[in-house]
Amino acid sequence: MRVAIVIPALDEAGSIGRVLDDIPASLAAEVLVVDGGSKDATREIAAAKGARVILEARRGYGRACLTGIERTNGADVVVFLDGDYSDRPAELPRLLAPIRDGAADIVLGSRLRGALAAGAMPWHQHLGNRLAAGLIRVLYGVRLTDLGPFRAVRRDVLEALALREQTYGWAVELPTRGARAGWRVVEVPVSYHPRIGVSKISGTLRGTLGAAWCILTGIVVNRLRPEARVGEARSA
Repeated sequence: MRVAIVIPALDEAGSIGRVLDDIPASLAAEVLVVDGGSKDATREIAAAKGARVILEARRGYGRACLTGIERTNGADVVVFLDGDYSDRPAELPRLLAPIRDGAADIVLGSRLRGALAAGAMPWHQHLGNRLAAGLIRVLYGVRLTDLGPFRAVRRDVLEALALREQTYGWAVELPTRGARAGWRVVEVPVSYHPRIGVSKISGTLRGTLGAAWCILTGIVVNRLRPEARVGEARSA
């Protein structure tokens, strides 16, 4: 199973080296750091650690993830991982196991089911994730507890879904559209730790409100839009 890891990054010079060092080399065929125009040494450090660095001038978390997908080479599974070292890359086997065992198509790492370190998640972020996950359970019938950034997806599923969200709504587009299309969405517990540096989302009021709006509206909009089922997607 060929695995590509996509890491969106913006001014993560203090953490990107540790993230890349902790990725199990035996599991990752390629590692792509998609840089959104860092003003620090993020790109230089990532390149020195052996990652393929892609400069993406168009801003947006989802845009960085989409660019990473486009630039992977022959991957069977694509893993998404933040560059702030709040998730632990060494836990990659947990995410890959359900796909490797044929039990899932999309796997999300749940920080709220795993070991959540003190101070890793502000109360408003904790509450927002609970609310969003609860809404997904009601509207889509998928039992999630969290919408963490550490996730693994089969490449053919990504191609079938043709994702397009370029903002923080990316967090919900994959599980909601995947569920509607009939793909198997599961979550596994992962640990979560205080990030290195200041969060672009929960670290500011503007970032928090903007992300919350994108996520909650995305959940509703994706429920209303037509979605091809698994069989239709595979035959298309």
